[in-house]
Amino acid sequence: MMSHETFLITGALGCIGAWIMRNLIDEGVNVVAMDLANDPIRPRLLLSAAELELITFARTDITDLAAVRSVVEQEGVTHIIHLAGLQVPACKANPSLGAQVNVIGAINLFEAVRHCQHHVRGLVYASSVAVLGPAHRYPHQPIPDDAPPYPDTLYGVYKQTNEHTARLYWQDWQVGSIGLRPYIVYGAGRDQGLTSGIAKAILAAAAGRSYEIGFNGPVALQYANDVAQMFIAAARTGHQGAAVCNLRNDVIDVADFITLLEGEIPNVQVSATGTPLPFPADLDDANLRQILGQVPHTPLTTAIHETLDQFRRLLNEGLIDLGQLDG
Repeated sequence: MMSHETFLITGALGCIGAWIMRNLIDEGVNVVAMDLANDPIRPRLLLSAAELELITFARTDITDLAAVRSVVEQEGVTHIIHLAGLQVPACKANPSLGAQVNVIGAINLFEAVRHCQHHVRGLVYASSVAVLGPAHRYPHQPIPDDAPPYPDTLYGVYKQTNEHTARLYWQDWQVGSIGLRPYIVYGAGRDQGLTSGIAKAILAAAAGRSYEIGFNGPVALQYANDVAQMFIAAARTGHQGAAVCNLRNDVIDVADFITLLEGEIPNVQVSATGTPLPFPADLDDANLRQILGQVPHTPLTTAIHETLDQFRRLLNEGLIDLGQLDG
């Protein structure tokens, strides 16, 4: 029997969106997937053709307010998970487009909720650790949610703007929301961006290929399935306020991650080079724990093992392009 909930996921064809849909379809929840792309490459890694048929796909431009409101209203959306956005390189290459998608797009979602509060019961959006500055700016760690932001990329500035937008929509119109700040999300479907190196290292190990992660030092790792469950749980809280929450889970050095991977596959040909990422890894997730009660967390060794098994299956089925390891 289908749920009385209808979840709208923007940017649904990305990695986190695919895992969110995997979880919601398992629960029998109505899912509306909003994205400009129309080929569910990543969702296809996690969902069968029959399961994909259960999803309503809305090919919609997030910068078009009328179109966004129409989807929310016509589909009777009860919960929104907003993931759509351009990443750091795209925002730098085209700042105007980056602002339209990452800032105006978020505002359009808040506007849609403002006018549909009679049936939208929860809104959660993806912020980012990129709102923070380098680790040396934060002498006291772990770093709380309300630590001063020092974003040094346009992407980080746009995400900080989203957090302020959320605050004002609560202040002026009582639109409640939760912003989550992922760090490194890894798992099947994570195939783009610098921090996808962790997922690609696991894929390379599964394929018997060599791979070099492009950064070193401490990182916070978050299994994609755990992150999906965090977003779903946050949306269901119906939070009254404008919370912004760090994600933590596994704080580990890249070299130690490689050691764990070698424990699964001896003689794995994975290495790391370069400098640490320009964000602090030691983040306090106490606020998220208070809101959710319990933060989903698969032990790192278990998550690595599950991801290896999943990549092996997908490789056997010819569903993964190993060309991503060469980028």
